[in-house]
Amino acid sequence: MSDPRYSMPPGRPHDPQGGYEARGARRAGTGLRRFLGGSPGTVLVKLVFLSLLVGAGMAMLGITPHALYRHAFETVRALADLGFSTFHDAGAWLLAGAVVVVPLWFLSRLLAGGR
Repeated sequence: MSDPRYSMPPGRPHDPQGGYEARGARRAGTGLRRFLGGSPGTVLVKLVFLSLLVGAGMAMLGITPHALYRHAFETVRALADLGFSTFHDAGAWLLAGAVVVVPLWFLSRLLAGGR
């Protein structure tokens, strides 16, 4: 069957059931399937099963969703406070240095003005 008359035309996907696939017939669901990683029903069953396993593990460890969200919020808040305290410290250093540097600069400009 190496006769070119019996081969598929180039650029057209072959339907294993005997015909050629229409251009848009099966492509409608492939974008959703590609995004989900499989058929929606299969993905839903997997997610329900994994949610039950993770929920059971969290219950055994005494972790609640409320505690997770509270901890995440407190972590973000602590990082923000750390960042703001860094800017506060840098501002204090800037002011302390300016108290010394600006008058010295001003005096040097006054004394150099006569030359």
